[in-house]
This record gives sequence, structure tokens and C-alpha cells, in this order.
Amino acid sequence: MTAPRQYDDPAKAPVIQEIILSNRIGAIAVDLSQRLGIDPLRALMLFYGSRTCRDLHNKATGLYLYGDRYIADEMMREADM
Repeated sequence: MTAPRQYDDPAKAPVIQEIILSNRIGAIAVDLSQRLGIDPLRALMLFYGSRTCRDLHNKATGLYLYGDRYIADEMMREADM
């Protein structure tokens, strides 16, 4: 049996990274809800169904490196809202 992987930086642990990403997605949904004048839950549902959200989860795209407002802008462009 192998020991759990230790991280030099605790913030890089997968569970912490998932918490950070979830927090960012919430902030993006709030931004979208304000821009679109819709309920934050509706904005969250729209975001989760978008290509932008898939790109955010895909480290290869590098989208996760950008700020929340930029990602909200990207979602707006995608949806042509």
C-alpha cells in the first residue's frame, strides 16, 4: 500500500484546487447574473452548460489562469449575449 501523495505546497492538493475552482465558478455566475439581470442560480446553470466552463476545467486550455471577469466575458462572447 502506498502512502498518500504529499504536496510541497498544500494549496496544490487536488481537494484544495477543487474548492478554489468552485469558488471561482460561483463568482463568475454572480457576475453573469448581474450582467444579464437573471437569478444567480440560472446564471450558474448556464455557465455549467457552456464550452467556457468545459475549457475552464481543462488545464490544457489555460483559461484557469485568467481572471473571473475575463472568463465571464468569454462566456458572454460564447453565448453572444
